[in-house]
Amino acid sequence: MCPRCRWTERRSGPSRSPGSAPWRSRPLRGARTPLRAAELGRAPSKPLRRDWDRVKDDVMRRAVATKFRARADIRDILLSTADEEIVEDTTTDHYWGRGRTGTGKNMLGRILMRTRNQLRAEVQGSRDRSG
Repeated sequence: MCPRCRWTERRSGPSRSPGSAPWRSRPLRGARTPLRAAELGRAPSKPLRRDWDRVKDDVMRRAVATKFRARADIRDILLSTADEEIVEDTTTDHYWGRGRTGTGKNMLGRILMRTRNQLRAEVQGSRDRSG
């Protein structure tokens, strides 16, 4: 993720816990770094939702879409990547990133590329309607 972007971890982290009450997310929003937000979201004192494996992709898709629709500056950065492949370049996360071996699922990269395509279509639709 670009360093100027707000961290999606702050939005997806609270959704991992059962109940996902708003008060649970306050410490994550105050985290100074994405790593700290991830640590807080994965705290052993906050067990995972039973259905987390089933819903985590949708939670991340919604968080990413919300973030890029709300902030024109980072939306422009994402759209400027054209059709380039986006890879979450982390050696520590085989699911969201490329993982240590480079063969990870890169789900965050895939979600970002999907969001980019949706935003591009929205921008084009808006241009078509206005002009």
